[in-house]
Amino acid sequence: MFGAATDEDRAILREMVDGVGAIVMGRRSFDKNEGGGGWGDGGPLGDTACFVVTHNPPAGSHPPVYTFVTGGVVSAIEQAKNAAGDKVVGLHGATVMQQALPLGLVDEIRVHVIPVLLGGGTPLFGTLDPSITLERTRALVTPAATHLGYRVVR
Repeated sequence: MFGAATDEDRAILREMVDGVGAIVMGRRSFDKNEGGGGWGDGGPLGDTACFVVTHNPPAGSHPPVYTFVTGGVVSAIEQAKNAAGDKVVGLHGATVMQQALPLGLVDEIRVHVIPVLLGGGTPLFGTLDPSITLERTRALVTPAATHLGYRVVR
């Protein structure tokens, strides 16, 4: 998206980045992206706190933005909310979303579809309860992406 991004795309991305106070991600997302081949010396948003849900914290040292949580997704989201203050907690990774959504821990879903086929991966909504109701709050199409927003109806 970045090469073909419009001013609208950049504004949506900036709004999203500026609103995030903490991130919860799964171990797979961490393993694939941490370090020199991914996010470098920080997390996906630089020095924004990241809580990694894992059964086995990695050995060795990692940037201080990472906290490894072995108590499950509920514990990770609680810790992230405390760190985020009045900002939102972003969930990164399909598995984290699949665990949090049925537990009522997700208020909003934002999906940004770009014209790139990556192949593989974990389906974002592959194992969810179909009784969860969403209300569309945003649908914006630009030449670079389709930006979708949904509120989770309780």
